[in-house]
Amino acid sequence: MAKIDETDLKILQILKEHGDYTVRQIARKIGVPPTTVHRRIKKLKQEGVIKKFTIELDYKKLEKNFVAYVLVSVNLHLLKQKKKTQYDLAKEIRKFHFVERVDIVSGGADIVVVIRVKDVEEFDKVLLGKLQLLEGVDKTQSMIVIHRE
Repeated sequence: MAKIDETDLKILQILKEHGDYTVRQIARKIGVPPTTVHRRIKKLKQEGVIKKFTIELDYKKLEKNFVAYVLVSVNLHLLKQKKKTQYDLAKEIRKFHFVERVDIVSGGADIVVVIRVKDVEEFDKVLLGKLQLLEGVDKTQSMIVIHRE
């Protein structure tokens, strides 16, 4: 297990907010040599603490600003008949271009899907025409995001 110290935590915090910062910019911000920052980032990646670097998109400009959480109830009997698991169904759901995230959960639903599309009309098409038609999906309940922080 990786031993994380205060310097590592500072580097991680900066990278979370500013993934595009150079090693020099991070070093200047926390007051250590760039070689230290480079070595620490390399170590954090090797140990799996940093899994990947990513970007934050402006979804309004991409016309994908409609977000919904879809709670999926799974028909476990049907999945067993098809020799599939919830993991298989989650992977299948994740392949859709409109799906931002898929989580297997406990509670009132089995899977939570975050869908991002242009508008309610597109949401209607992907929910009724794709997601609900998958083998193993028993029923869905949608929650529309009206504000996001």
